[in-house]
Amino acid sequence: MAAEVFSYESLVHAISGAVGSVTAMTVFFPLDTARLRLQVDENRKARSTPAILAEIVKEEGLLAPYRGWFPVICSLCCSNFVYFYCFHSLKARWLKGKPSAPSTDLIVGITAGIVNVLVTTPLWVVNTRLKLQGSKFRNADIRTTNYSGILDAFVQIVRQEGVGALWNGTFPSLLLVLNPAIQFMIYEGLKRHLKKGVPREPHLWINTLAEENRVNTLSSIEVFLIGAVAKAVATTATYPLQTIQSILRFGQYSRSTDESKILSSLRSIKCLLVNRVRKYGMLGLFKGLEAKLLQTVLTAALMFLLYEKITSYTFSAMGLSHNNYKRR
Repeated sequence: MAAEVFSYESLVHAISGAVGSVTAMTVFFPLDTARLRLQVDENRKARSTPAILAEIVKEEGLLAPYRGWFPVICSLCCSNFVYFYCFHSLKARWLKGKPSAPSTDLIVGITAGIVNVLVTTPLWVVNTRLKLQGSKFRNADIRTTNYSGILDAFVQIVRQEGVGALWNGTFPSLLLVLNPAIQFMIYEGLKRHLKKGVPREPHLWINTLAEENRVNTLSSIEVFLIGAVAKAVATTATYPLQTIQSILRFGQYSRSTDESKILSSLRSIKCLLVNRVRKYGMLGLFKGLEAKLLQTVLTAALMFLLYEKITSYTFSAMGLSHNNYKRR
């Protein structure tokens, strides 16, 4: 088991996923800013993404859409490294060279997601606070914060709200492990479907490792499209919980401390969902979905494209056949 968990293959997948996600998020970061502002600031009217970004730039300056970029990138890098590493090492342990199936991808994705949430939630809590710090909100009830950086945010949150506050939104986050699990299940399933009929064994006319890898690799446009489709389905299915997760991470929602954390979390999720529906109707649960879909679909598509290219080139440089690592 150790050989499968602590392997170069898992490390390459983890680094490739982290680098791909960081690059993609940097390109489309302003779209995530618009999405988060719509989710947290209830009094801000839902408009088109360009209109929201224009408002933010006008009120807060040209660099406002990139506020909180560094903590987000740090969190994303760590999060995707953990997720990709767990996903591929657990899958290697489970399959042991056998073909994969959608159910396997889903179960392994959920397991990797749980590990990822428990390890990286404090980073996401801090980056949500930093990203929204200094913003001009329509909701006057939102309290302002004053963090000088990532470490200061950690210290202030622990000092003022307790260590448990670093895991705010953990319960909806655990439910949201379905998001990447569904995404990877669809992505891996579509990839297997598209690769049907593609030569799986080297032919006589394939003279080099590079040529063999090229024959067995999907085109860039195929990878981009299946990454986009997978993320669009996963995001739409889980978006209401993502909104609740953002509100809880922001730390502006007060809840009862007289009951267990799990029961309190369940009540918080229920209350936030019900209140949002009462105020804005069912569509209120999907406020900011346009910005989220635009950002997350493009980011995921570019991330998967970069991830596939980096892993392909890395394994080729290491002298490993494409079949050795794409079999899963």
